[in-house]
Order: sequence, then structure tokens, then C-alpha cells
Amino acid sequence: QVQLVESGGGLVQPGGSLRLSCAASGGIFSLYTMGWYRQTPGKQRELVASIISGGSTNYADFVKGRFTISRDNAKNTAYLQMNSLQPEDTAVYYCFATRPRYPVYWGQGTQVTVSS
Repeated sequence: QVQLVESGGGLVQPGGSLRLSCAASGGIFSLYTMGWYRQTPGKQRELVASIISGGSTNYADFVKGRFTISRDNAKNTAYLQMNSLQPEDTAVYYCFATRPRYPVYWGQGTQVTVSS
């Protein structure tokens, strides 16, 4: 059983930056694909970014060039650096961890609000 604890959300002005962290415990972190989805009221959860165990990354088109996902296997933590934030980035961001033949594990979610 993998537990994920997120941190780093908050309120930021348009054009600002935030860094989300996702600390994992209970599994072999280096074997998991890590990533974030986000969700706003009335919309489906959408994939933001992911990073596989080998370090290759994948981004949604709407965050390319602005967000960077990374991982520190020694600290069992994944990060999402979010730059040039815009009001449309406002959402609850959920960290996830997954690997073949295992369940998908989710963090508790962290609110990101972009507003002046």
C-alpha cells in the first residue's frame, strides 16, 4: 500500500509560480510512474504531467513549456514546478503513483488558485 502526501498548493497571482511536492511511502518509489492530474468543479479529472521510473516525462499540451515534473528517488518525492500560472490553471491537483499490475494510488489533493 502506497501513501502519497501532497504539499505546495496555494494562492498565487497570474504569472506566478508554485512547486507541488508528492512524498511517497509504503512502496518501492523508484519503480512507480508518478504524476499529477487536476480537476475543477463540473469537469473530468485531466492529466497534467507524468514521469516514469527511468525519468522520461509526458506533459499535457496546455502546460508544455510552463510546468516541469521531476523526481528524487532518494527522497521518495516527485515535484511539479509550475511557472507562468494562469487563472485557468486553478484546480485541485492530485498526485498519483502507478506501476503495471498494481492499483493507482492517489494523494489527497492540493488546491491551486491563480487569481489577482
